[in-house]
Amino acid sequence: MQRVACAMILLTAPLGAQQLTGYSSSAATAQRVAEQAAIQRPDPARARELSRALSDGPHVAGTAGQARTRDYVMAQMKAMGFATEAREYQIWMPHPTRIEVWSNGRPLTLREGPVAGDSTSARYEEPLPINGYGGSGDAEGEVVFVNFGLVEDYATLDSMGVSVKGKVAVARYGRSFRGIKAREAEKHGAVALLIYSDPQDDGYVQGDVYPDGPWRPAQGIQRGSVMNGAGDPSTPGYASRAGVPRIPLGQMPVPHIPVVPIGYGNAAEVLALVRGASIPRGWQGGLPFRYHVGPGPTRARVRVETDTATAPFKAIWNTLGVVKGSEYPDEIVVIGGHRDSWGPGAGDNVGGVVAILEAARAVADQMKAGWKPKRTLVFATWDAEEWGIIGSTEHVEDDSLRLSKGGVAYFNQDGAGGGPNFGGGGSPSLRGMLRDVAKSIPHPDAPATSLYQWWRTQSKVPDGQEPGMGDPGGGSDFAGFYNHLGIPHSDWGMGGTGGGVYHSMYDSFEWISRFADPGFTYHAAQARVGTAMMMRMANADVLPYDYAEFGRTMRQYIAPVDRAATAKGWTMNTAPLAAAIAALEGAGAAFNTTRDSVLAAAPAKGATARANAQLLQVERALTRPEGLRTRPWYRSLVYVADENNGYSTMVFPSINEAIRAGDRTVAQRELDDLVMRFGKATAFVQAARAALLVK
Repeated sequence: MQRVACAMILLTAPLGAQQLTGYSSSAATAQRVAEQAAIQRPDPARARELSRALSDGPHVAGTAGQARTRDYVMAQMKAMGFATEAREYQIWMPHPTRIEVWSNGRPLTLREGPVAGDSTSARYEEPLPINGYGGSGDAEGEVVFVNFGLVEDYATLDSMGVSVKGKVAVARYGRSFRGIKAREAEKHGAVALLIYSDPQDDGYVQGDVYPDGPWRPAQGIQRGSVMNGAGDPSTPGYASRAGVPRIPLGQMPVPHIPVVPIGYGNAAEVLALVRGASIPRGWQGGLPFRYHVGPGPTRARVRVETDTATAPFKAIWNTLGVVKGSEYPDEIVVIGGHRDSWGPGAGDNVGGVVAILEAARAVADQMKAGWKPKRTLVFATWDAEEWGIIGSTEHVEDDSLRLSKGGVAYFNQDGAGGGPNFGGGGSPSLRGMLRDVAKSIPHPDAPATSLYQWWRTQSKVPDGQEPGMGDPGGGSDFAGFYNHLGIPHSDWGMGGTGGGVYHSMYDSFEWISRFADPGFTYHAAQARVGTAMMMRMANADVLPYDYAEFGRTMRQYIAPVDRAATAKGWTMNTAPLAAAIAALEGAGAAFNTTRDSVLAAAPAKGATARANAQLLQVERALTRPEGLRTRPWYRSLVYVADENNGYSTMVFPSINEAIRAGDRTVAQRELDDLVMRFGKATAFVQAARAALLVK
């Protein structure tokens, strides 16, 4: 700890005199000093203690184990001196009560079971092999191997004359969200779906399996939700408070066939005797035999019973630790991550919660030393993310008016301490701030090197370029804030260890402390970033968004639109969109110059507040209240998860979905609409600049 602290001083001593984006010169100096003091506080030993406590047993949403994590986090926040709230929602979330699978009449052992040296797997009863929101029933049929179960995989099967109608489909995990696999299996007539993790992807083909190595053992199961959507499926678009109206099951975006995850040991037994058509090129996995498509002669039976008829509603709880802003209490900065898991969840997402708690403690200690946040800070942990981004979605639906008006930024923490490599993503408007913060924090393995320098080296970035960042498509708790409300968001993490215990009982304290972060120094580093990000955004005189970088990023998305249209044989005029994006980029650059010069002098009274009010509207302008035609809850017209993948990002989704659907008229209308909205966004940036220039 002493070595890292000294390195921080060496890394950042020159920075106190440098201009800090969004700060006056005097404020920048004080802010750098406060941040530097605070980011030394996250402690690896404390992170280890938090991780051990929070991952001490499974904590699936809607269970007593998850209530335990709620109470633990609330106690931590109260001890720090924060105002706290545990906000409850009643979610339609049936739990399986019985799951059985047979292969050729022989029952499969679905339990993962204990492994040597892992106390969590030995001491606790493991959850059933759950695919949350899968249907109930008792189905039997010949087996058909459907590769990854993608839309294009079924198109390949159709071209081969192979149907899954009346059959049990078997798909391997990967390449798409599991809910898409369930949707496509049901759409094509399968009576049940089994999903397994192939050893080629996260098992012995990759390395030694747990407990000898970090990779998935043969009995390891990847649990997870198969709902395609966000939030309680029975209350689309509004919060699931007691007594609200609920839509019927038939209208919910959930599968109606049984869906069960199995380990690759069981998958080998199911698939080994499948014959029929030879597999297409690229479909061979890592099991020790030649794969075949089927159908049959292997038959599988899948039986799933749930509490849908008896107790379908479960209580979930978000926890909130709040510090009210001293000057702008209605402007809100949120850092959050989900607290629920499918097992002990040491990596996913106890690690993220640990990073939030340590950042909260660092900020609390700095406040005791005299620092005050001008804006309101919220340290949140969400429930039921694993079931469909539910807790955070209910929060934004519940608080939509307040967040739409004053939501400044959302920082997401999903996973932590996964290895030495740093990475980040989110809205392009916040990427510059994340890079600057990363420059001030030493890497745990090389304290004379900043996280940013390590990031550049590992990314092999040429001089003059920046490390790539991920786009906010979907799949985690930022969706409600960014994809639904248009609140700028950023996320970051430490990774690179690899491993195959995702969503299994083996995502445990023992696993993460042996393979991912033995010293818990990566957890602490991630918390240091969160500490600085919260403090930086809290006290900026002018909100440190960068709409020049935002515009530059948008430019690269025009060519793919042209290519997609050309592939349809169309000629689309994207020149107006290019011009609108160029105008935003230009306005952003002009604003940045004006902001820096005004802050170097002395802004007129109230000028920065008026400018910030305009800046808050820029990315809101790139959302549409009625949402996408295909998915009204998703309002962002810039980023969203691909509806046929679930994980990958679709950029300019309103246009690209219309092109995919072959509707040229709608595509042109959507392009015109997006041009108009970029024009509105530009007008807000220009208005913010004008506000700063008022004498």
